[in-house]
Amino acid sequence: MSTTAPPRPAAAAPPRRRRRDDTRLALLFILPASIGLLVFLVWPLLTGLYYSFTEYAILTPPQWVGLENYRTLLADPVFWTSLRVTVVYVLINIGVQTVAALLIAVLMQRLTQSTWLRSLVLAPYLVSNVVAAIVFLWLLDSQLGIVNLALQGLGVDPISFWANESWVIPTIALVNVWRHMGYTALLLFAGLQSIPEQLYEAARTEGAGELAMFRRITLPLLRPILALVLIMTIIGSFQVFDTVSVTTQGGPADASKVLQMYIYENAFAQYEFGYASALSVALLLILMVITFAQYWLSRAGQSDLD
Repeated sequence: MSTTAPPRPAAAAPPRRRRRDDTRLALLFILPASIGLLVFLVWPLLTGLYYSFTEYAILTPPQWVGLENYRTLLADPVFWTSLRVTVVYVLINIGVQTVAALLIAVLMQRLTQSTWLRSLVLAPYLVSNVVAAIVFLWLLDSQLGIVNLALQGLGVDPISFWANESWVIPTIALVNVWRHMGYTALLLFAGLQSIPEQLYEAARTEGAGELAMFRRITLPLLRPILALVLIMTIIGSFQVFDTVSVTTQGGPADASKVLQMYIYENAFAQYEFGYASALSVALLLILMVITFAQYWLSRAGQSDLD
């Protein structure tokens, strides 16, 4: 007589683990950065915006004057001169820096990807702006600078790089090109890594040369990264100050008085903090217009790889 075993009870399903809520931990981690953002960015921005509508000389309470500072700004010839000088500086600095950085990035990608080479390219960026300005101030001195001594050896008259109105802004721009182009090149180099190598192999199969591949593959696919890098570098170039302060202090004859230098003079030399704040707000508006226009025209948020 056969007996059938009683059915085994079904195994109880393991209890579902409750998903851990890390919201509090995440808020704890971002709290220091949030405090720094509020204290060092948001609060100064709001305070400066308020002061731009006041007459404020730091020793007396600010007095509300409405749009008077902005009316003075629009009629101030030094403001327009400093704006023109800044635009000339930005055009030279960004134009040369972008071309040089793009060339370095492409050469690093096509010829070598050595870590040591990347370190050498980045080395000038690790030098302080003030230190770089002092070194080039000595190198380009009209009497004792090694550059002018070399030019004299070649039979060329000495050039007053820092005292000539025609030379001073190109000189400052190229000094900052030397310091920043390695960092810009590494940003572009990182963007080049996102371009599939198969595209270049297919182009070589079709007989395309390096120049044709650069024009038809590299540039179009690098456009979003290049646009964002240009936005970053243009914003930084409009804020140039330390190189000018160390070398020329705005001279000769205001030929190198960029906007940041003019803001500094009004705030800390003439103690017109209200007017200096209005100049800062004007610079902020200029940068916002340039940034949004460039972002829209270059379609920085779209990629041709999609």
